[in-house]
Amino acid sequence: MHLKELDYLELPASADMHVHLRQGGMMELVVPQIRQGGVDTVFVMPNLEPPITTVAQALEYQSRLKAIEPNLYSSITPEVIAEAAAAGIAGVKVYPQGVTTNSTSGVTSYEDFFPVFEAMEKHDLVLNLHGEMPSGPISDITVLNAEEAFLPTLLGLHERFPKLRIVLEHCTTAAALAAVKACGPSVAATVTAHHLYLTVQDWCCDPFAFCKPVAKTPADRDALIRAVCSGDPKFFFGSDSAPHPMVAKRGGVKGRSKTAAGVFTQPFASQYVILALEEAIKRGTINEEDVTQERLEQFLGGFGRQFYKLPAATNGERIVLERKGAVIPESIQSRDGSIEVALSRGGDNVLSLRWKGPVGIN
Repeated sequence: MHLKELDYLELPASADMHVHLRQGGMMELVVPQIRQGGVDTVFVMPNLEPPITTVAQALEYQSRLKAIEPNLYSSITPEVIAEAAAAGIAGVKVYPQGVTTNSTSGVTSYEDFFPVFEAMEKHDLVLNLHGEMPSGPISDITVLNAEEAFLPTLLGLHERFPKLRIVLEHCTTAAALAAVKACGPSVAATVTAHHLYLTVQDWCCDPFAFCKPVAKTPADRDALIRAVCSGDPKFFFGSDSAPHPMVAKRGGVKGRSKTAAGVFTQPFASQYVILALEEAIKRGTINEEDVTQERLEQFLGGFGRQFYKLPAATNGERIVLERKGAVIPESIQSRDGSIEVALSRGGDNVLSLRWKGPVGIN
């Protein structure tokens, strides 16, 4: 596919299997951006304060967002898993304590949750893993090797629970891709848009490129690109779009706080992927023939829906991408101006996107 020469591209709606929509005013600002990015199906990561730990809480949040899963927390039991499955909840997220936004209630011991994982395997719920080990003052684990240090945990969980569907979220390294490939068909991974173009050279100098897990080396970025174009159903799109107030990305009002971790891509989720593929072709990471319509459709939506046992996008709606000089804005704001969120790569040119209805309806 000659992306740079492409003026018109029609695709099924994208499925974003890893998004952050927050709560309160931020949620009200971000949720309307989902469809702007060509997405009609989302799997929401509720990194909230307080964490969601009951089915009732998850269903209440689901009523506002349409798709949600409960965070895995110490109050979750096998009985809660059975209740969640009966209620139609798709998965449970687990993140280690302290590795990402709102993770102070994260887990410290996976073994403590083996009965929960066994119940999830029995009821066919998906385990969504934030695949990093926490760092510490006497540990040699840093943001650069935290993902690779986690991979033995992934492999151990898969060995102990071989039928448990597991998603290693937001892969950033060639090693993570290899680990997922080494597992059986019950293990898959999401790949973000921003990890397809960012490297350590970007976030070390730009707070708006800083996220967790952090972007790694150019070789890791290119491995992700090749996975996207491989046609392997183990790898599908999950933007990990993570909005933060602009002031939080700049270190707080006085600039002395830690930079909030997260890259916001939701309003152009589908276009960022295509932009990254265009750039990868230009630098020779992949060839034009590596990007096909079928592989693009499967990565952006087909494989994710398949893994989560969701129906294909069959309501007739499609997205149309055209080269019309669209530009990513620097930020979006709430109506009253109280919340401002910066977008990744503000000022860059991207394909425009519009929705096309069922056959005969535009």
